[in-house]
Amino acid sequence: MKRLLPAAALLLGGQAPAPLLVPDVSQRAIEIAYSFTGAELLLFGAILYPGGRLPRGSTPTDIVVVVKGPTESILIRQKRRVAGIWVNAEDQRYRSAPSFYAVASSRPIDRIVDARTRAIFELGLASLQLSPSSSAAPEVQDRFADGLVGLRRRTGLYYEDPGAVEITDGVLYRARVGVPARVPVGRFTAETFLIRDGRVLAAATRDIDIRKSGFERFVASAAENAPLLYGLTAVALSVGLGWFAGWAAGRR
Repeated sequence: MKRLLPAAALLLGGQAPAPLLVPDVSQRAIEIAYSFTGAELLLFGAILYPGGRLPRGSTPTDIVVVVKGPTESILIRQKRRVAGIWVNAEDQRYRSAPSFYAVASSRPIDRIVDARTRAIFELGLASLQLSPSSSAAPEVQDRFADGLVGLRRRTGLYYEDPGAVEITDGVLYRARVGVPARVPVGRFTAETFLIRDGRVLAAATRDIDIRKSGFERFVASAAENAPLLYGLTAVALSVGLGWFAGWAAGRR
């Protein structure tokens, strides 16, 4: 469902009428099958200014698009070499780390808004609120947070793409966000922010469903909702594959 948030609800609180964002996305649902190799989302929309007039002045209007996957609890372990063997050392659990996080913007984030605004709206990887479950020292939390972000950046699940948003005539915008093959399933959100003079003037959200399809969907659903059926299916599949392998070997 689309939600349009006027700037009065964000940072301007009760001031003059603010612009509105009318966003859309090329795919509201992505089906993942065995042959899925990734997808590309096109996020686009229009900026509706009060009275249909563009703001005066030379200050540019910027767009930032944030695509997030469902949050999850995750445990990060640090490996340490002891007597020539790698063993688990310290660990840190996060209660609500996004499973996927991508940012596309019309300019680099640090040139659009200050650190406080980035933290409020979680704009950029450095501003993610990961909610650690322990009271470890700040330097320890920062080390593990950097490790988590670095790990997911290497797998394509976290990334930033400054300059990926194109704005036409100050009214229309579009951005492309890549979805890797290892993307988790669930309800995703695509948040679009309209920013000018370092202030968030408007925001809007679209929902995107990423789900398994075909036999993969049946197996995932059975594993979660019908463990007995899932177990019987796994056994039957193993027996069938074993029989087929034996039959194929016997014909050589």
